[in-house]
Formats: sequence, C-alpha cells, structure tokens
Amino acid sequence: MILGPAKLLELVNKEQLVEGLSERELTNPEGAGFDLRLGEVYEISGSAFLGVEERKTPEIKLVVQYEEGKNNSITLKPGDFYLVSTIEKVNTPLDITINFKPRSTTFRSGLFLRTGNVAPGYKGKLSFGLKNEGPIPVTIELGARFVHAQFEWVDGGGSQYRGQWQGGRVTTEQKEKQV
Repeated sequence: MILGPAKLLELVNKEQLVEGLSERELTNPEGAGFDLRLGEVYEISGSAFLGVEERKTPEIKLVVQYEEGKNNSITLKPGDFYLVSTIEKVNTPLDITINFKPRSTTFRSGLFLRTGNVAPGYKGKLSFGLKNEGPIPVTIELGARFVHAQFEWVDGGGSQYRGQWQGGRVTTEQKEKQV
C-alpha cells in the first residue's frame, strides 16, 4: 500500500523518514509521496565491472552541486548521461520501501530518469541516472524537483539493507567484494 502525505509527514516528524525536505513538501506535498530535489551531478568515466561476487563502478567527477541561495544549473545536451543525487536523505525503516517516478516535466523535456528502489533499512542520499534522450538541450537548476518518491509498506517486514551504498556514496574506489 502506498503511504499518503499525512502518514508520511507523521513519519518525517516522528522518525525522520526523510531529512532535508523543502518547505513545499513539508507544508503542501502533492500526490502520493514527496518530490525530491536535484542535489549533485556527476560525470562518469573509465570503466566498470559487474561480476558475480565483485564490483567496480566507474570513476566519477562532481560537476555541480546545490548550494543554498545560488542558482547553479547544468545543461544536458542530447545523449548526455549523468549520475545525480538528491538533496534529501532517507532513513527507511524495515517495513517501508521507496519507489520512484520521474516528474512529468522531467520526461516532457526529454530527460529520462534511471531509478531503482530503496530497500528497507537504507539510510542516505539517493542516486539515479539522468539522461537526455530528447532532441534538444535541457537546462536544469540544482534544487529543482525532478523525481517523485512513493513510499510503500512491506507486508511482513523487509530484510535490512546490507549493501555497500549505505550512507549515499556514489561510486567504489576499487574492485570490492559484494556483501
């Protein structure tokens, strides 16, 4: 079952379900979840290895990040792909998972979001792939709402997240064994 804004705001206040929400989300959330904002943009380079027991993600370079009061932005040319993260951090209890939908203005502009889900017990910023699959350049400001997070109960409880991405890191430094 998807949790509505009233329940989500209760969990934000009692359990810090989401930290760093905008004033808009704290006072007037829209839909059945929270809109999250663009916080950091990274270029990827090098190579990656996704093995059965070991992984090595590409090298990353911070391109631009959100700074309160600054109008930082980035223009994605057609075909550009970036790794991006949110301003907000989550603290997911064992009975909640989070799934994501792009905001319609994101894909209406030609930007496609590559998302996954958040496992119960994950804590930290959220990372996504963002690609301009449209025919025109698109400029997006840091701090803009770009993804909608929907929170769902896990019937029977979930298993604690044990992955190495806990805390919101965005890459590996070397090949590492999977947990």
